[in-house]
Amino acid sequence: MASDVIKIEVNEKSVELKVSITKLILNGFLSGLAWGFGSVIGATLVVATILFLLSQLDTAPIVGKFIRNVIDSINNIPNLR
Repeated sequence: MASDVIKIEVNEKSVELKVSITKLILNGFLSGLAWGFGSVIGATLVVATILFLLSQLDTAPIVGKFIRNVIDSINNIPNLR
């Protein structure tokens, strides 16, 4: 494994860290993957909650009629196979 030594100096104190480049790249990749997965799951929950709340507005006179028309239009789209 390739490793580098990083020297960090703050005021008159210094610290040397032995860092494996392979582990650093793997750590960055995995943390990015976890961040992306969490973002997708979170966005899915937010959109599902909003759609659920909008579906409950079906009984409202004006907004409910509009929502019902949108839902009916979506349900009547033929499958494109």
